[in-house]
Amino acid sequence: MNEPVLGRLQQLMTLREGVESLSGTGPWIPAADWLDSDTHLTLLLDVPGVETDSLVLEEEGTLLRVMGERAAPARRLQGERPDGRFIRTLAFPQEVVPQSGEARLAHGVLEVRFEKRHPTIEVTAFAEAEGHGE
Repeated sequence: MNEPVLGRLQQLMTLREGVESLSGTGPWIPAADWLDSDTHLTLLLDVPGVETDSLVLEEEGTLLRVMGERAAPARRLQGERPDGRFIRTLAFPQEVVPQSGEARLAHGVLEVRFEKRHPTIEVTAFAEAEGHGE
């Protein structure tokens, strides 16, 4: 698949998940950020109140699916925070080494670090190291 098609597919999946979340008929959607370093991509996913043992990550080619569940609080008098199951499908923004993900959950944020298939090379740093920089 080419990148424009993947981008449109990601937009459609996110839109569908958003509509389901707003209508209350589907799962809630945790917010996500992708971070880039020279050698790794890192996904940050906001999942406060989600227990580690309920989290499932599945890689399918260029897509990552994260699933989990946040239990409803006992004796809730009033509620605004969503609970129940969530499913979040994200397209990798760059190619990663398959099955290289390392996950940890801290302070309600799931952090999953993937090794990039093509690490970023800083050309400016290389040129300066060789004495070619201005």
